[in-house]
Amino acid sequence: MQQSELQQGKKFTLEEVVEFTDLIAEKLDNAIDKVDNINHKTHVLSVNASIEAARAGTYGRPFGIVATNMSELSEETTKITEKMRNDTKEILQVGSLIKAQSKDFRGNRLSDLALVNIDLIDRNLYERTADVRWWATDGSVVDALTQKTSESYDAVSKRLAVILQAYTVYYDLVLADADGKIIANGNPQYSSVNTMVADSRWFSSAVKTKSGGEFGFESVHRSGLVDNNLALIYSCAVRENGDTKGKVIGVLGVIFKWESLSQTIIQHTPIDDDEKKNTRICVTDDDGVVLADSDNKMLKDKIQFDKKTSLFSEKKNYLFTDYGGLECCIAHALSPGFEGYSTGWHSIIIQNLGSISKKA
Repeated sequence: MQQSELQQGKKFTLEEVVEFTDLIAEKLDNAIDKVDNINHKTHVLSVNASIEAARAGTYGRPFGIVATNMSELSEETTKITEKMRNDTKEILQVGSLIKAQSKDFRGNRLSDLALVNIDLIDRNLYERTADVRWWATDGSVVDALTQKTSESYDAVSKRLAVILQAYTVYYDLVLADADGKIIANGNPQYSSVNTMVADSRWFSSAVKTKSGGEFGFESVHRSGLVDNNLALIYSCAVRENGDTKGKVIGVLGVIFKWESLSQTIIQHTPIDDDEKKNTRICVTDDDGVVLADSDNKMLKDKIQFDKKTSLFSEKKNYLFTDYGGLECCIAHALSPGFEGYSTGWHSIIIQNLGSISKKA
């Protein structure tokens, strides 16, 4: 921290204030040491002067008075320097207190931001569960799986295309029959018709549901149905006559543009640009597999650090630990859920504090 920066009215972080406080204390300590050294020489000089004055007898009395005054001045200086040393210790204690409060402030702020991120994701994805359950009862969807004609397949494809025009958050909407063969899709850009999806998680989980009020799901993955783009797929069983308790006759899947949501939220996390240079913002599953990431390592990286299991078990908290060879603040928030829906994922913000770890 330079004097010119202070004069220019620059804003400083708490860490920089602590650094400046420590610097002041160090300079004061050095100055006190120098005063002590001079005072010691003065004391020695006054003692020698008293001795010489005593030897000089009557002629040395004036010099003796000066020596006495020098001794008194030395004693007073000693008291002053001792007080200054105590004051310096108090400055250092204040610096330590600020440093502790600074860490708490940082951790709480970052964990709050992590919570906002995952809450936004939960709220948005809840809408996807509502969409697929609603559209699974659409007349054209039920008719296509009931009539099984080229005309009904064409009609449902057109209907799905219309829905896609209004809901741009999806890559595609696909409809599979009970055997797991896609019979129609809404986006002509993707040729998924006749693809077998019976073994896919989104299809099988929907088939196992007990009513139309439930839904299936496949987490973040690169979907071959949409040119291997990162996607989430929400699904719902289509039932006879659109009855929520009817027999399963097929499955509707909605293929969500995961990166459009997740990366937008991460990129707009309210952290200063300078701070972002030392910050990684991501969302992971329980195993730490990265699902969304400011470093763009989705599905390619796994977040691991000491006490991760403990931190992941908490709704919201933070810790300071070694990560990648550097001291870091790792803030965490668990998916809070919205209207009964929760991804169960973890929102993490890792901020490098800039100091090299002392770990061997």
